[in-house]
Amino acid sequence: MDSNEVNKLLAGFLGTCFIVFSVGIVSDALFASPAPEKPGFAIEATEPAEGGAAGPAAEAKPIADLLATANAEAGAAVFKKCQACHTGEKGGPNKVGPDLWDLVDRPVAEHEGFAYSAGMKDFSKGGAEKWTYDNLNHFLLSPKKFVKGTAMGFAGLAKDEDRANVIAYLRTLSDNPKPLPAPGAAADASAPAKPAEGAAPAAPAKPAEGAAPAK
Repeated sequence: MDSNEVNKLLAGFLGTCFIVFSVGIVSDALFASPAPEKPGFAIEATEPAEGGAAGPAAEAKPIADLLATANAEAGAAVFKKCQACHTGEKGGPNKVGPDLWDLVDRPVAEHEGFAYSAGMKDFSKGGAEKWTYDNLNHFLLSPKKFVKGTAMGFAGLAKDEDRANVIAYLRTLSDNPKPLPAPGAAADASAPAKPAEGAAPAAPAKPAEGAAPAK
């Protein structure tokens, strides 16, 4: 191979390298996608601070006030949601949940023949806790929040009217329905009694005759 052929080969090789290099530069220029100076929109998500307090739990309104206008017949319609897991007849069978006959004021987790969850047994305090109107109201609002560890999968009744109506209906499932609580009684129990309008203030008690004044 003479020098002319060697020069031709080198020239061809260098030419090829130049073409490939040039194509790369042109491609980069054509398909470059520089970041915009200002994005079209930004999504900002506020993350809760580590260890921050949890949001407030839903609170039930006083059941005594709700029951004052409750409708047991409407509660019977709401109770149909419960019949997939409960019966309400006297001597009725237990299903996924216990029979609910005579439930109001019944000791918690004490219905014969039903295997209660550990969470419900803890809540019952050995039968000392009862299904009062107030307990039923809070439990039906959010079963799993009110009784930690309960096996009841029902999400709860968010509407005050629905809870009051179904509790009023549950009250009727008894040979001796329990008395309804007086509206406002729980809220006013701790308030001091006010004198009747126009009544004179009570006079301070006088010391007994001959008694020495307190020192």
